[in-house]
Amino acid sequence: MFFAYMFVDVMSPLQELLEVRLGWSPTAFGNYAGAEYMLNVFGFLIVAGIILDKMGVRFTGTLSASLMVGGAVIKLYAISPLFVGTAFDGWLSSWWTAMPGSAKLAALGFMIFGCGCEMAGITVSKAIARWFDGKEMALAMGCEMALARLGVFAVFSLSPRLSQALGGDPSVVVPVAFCTVLLLIGLICFIVFTVMDRTLDRQTGVGSGETSSEEEFKLSDVGGLFRSRLFWIIALLCVLYYSAIFPFQRFGTNMLQCNLGISAETAADLLRWFPIGALMLTPPLGYCLDKFGRGATMLILGSLLLIGCHLVFALLLPAVPSQILALVTILVLGVSFALVPAALWPSVPKVMDKRYLGSAYSLIFWVQNIGLFGVPILFGNVLAASNAGVTDPMEYDYTNPMLMFAGFGVLALIFALWLKILDTRKHYGLEAPNIASDTAVEAAEAESAEE
Repeated sequence: MFFAYMFVDVMSPLQELLEVRLGWSPTAFGNYAGAEYMLNVFGFLIVAGIILDKMGVRFTGTLSASLMVGGAVIKLYAISPLFVGTAFDGWLSSWWTAMPGSAKLAALGFMIFGCGCEMAGITVSKAIARWFDGKEMALAMGCEMALARLGVFAVFSLSPRLSQALGGDPSVVVPVAFCTVLLLIGLICFIVFTVMDRTLDRQTGVGSGETSSEEEFKLSDVGGLFRSRLFWIIALLCVLYYSAIFPFQRFGTNMLQCNLGISAETAADLLRWFPIGALMLTPPLGYCLDKFGRGATMLILGSLLLIGCHLVFALLLPAVPSQILALVTILVLGVSFALVPAALWPSVPKVMDKRYLGSAYSLIFWVQNIGLFGVPILFGNVLAASNAGVTDPMEYDYTNPMLMFAGFGVLALIFALWLKILDTRKHYGLEAPNIASDTAVEAAEAESAEE
């Protein structure tokens, strides 16, 4: 997941370079960014959840890593001199002229990569939920998410510098090629893990993460999830919150350039601190959630911080163009990004049957992907409409797009409050700790012994 998150945002600090070198407009960049989620939106992610519940963690993990590598190679080819200027490029550029041929092919590769990335996400979530059931599940998920966030920090630090690593004119190819090689290394490592894990299974006679007969999954379970009010509250909270986070990472570098009048490298250096708050706080927040609970309250607080940060970016930063203000706001947004995921994902096993937990995660990710597919496209169009006649990518006005993000935060807050109210009435355990107290464990063991 570390390498996957690096690849997701490898071109985010390079938006200005893509516009200058390859002729991508803000709309084209938004369409490319949204393409990561397109195939998932149109049903692949639902199929991925069924594959996970049917085939198990090892098979699904290998498949997801392979898809990520394949998509990365296509995207790398699309922006390289091997493709740009060819007859194929000319044909792709001849229709839907708002999207250059390189943007179309890069978007296709990003679609395939996105299928693998989201499949890997639900695979990791189900594996952790299974292995840490009744233990430090939130801490384990927090550590996994923290490592992934470190990938975002790393790529915002490296990408602008790698683009100039060969000297001469800056290049988009070098950072993308670097991250593609990292994905290939990740695939090889997972294949080695799979072989070793199977060997251990044969030696011990114990299954490891594969679907057991007592966890038989039925397709009818998917329909039950769609009829669950609680599922939709969690899913809509998820999509609204993340729609104000991940698209922000795509456009945030250029937003800082425009508001502060700084270079892409300096803007990326500021934005790279966004995941650091999440990286540092997610594991300890997960530990506190395991020990003390208060998951629903964390969702509310995280949504409030999200709203405040995007209002600062929309209204205050253009009026007070201070790098210190920008950095503080970015760090606070990182705190929000620690609070919500740390509480959201460990809450799902509390309210969903473990038999179809993989499908529950996949359907929540599917709803999330609908937003993450549409919002970058919407953002690009709002940005273009707000800057009609502006040709210099350093002169864009980001007020309206950032207000849109703040609006998503308000809606996420409403669903977080609704979830807390339901938990108070129905006692789902969202405010309860994940680790049962010693007294509760002893009582459960005594009851089991009596039976």
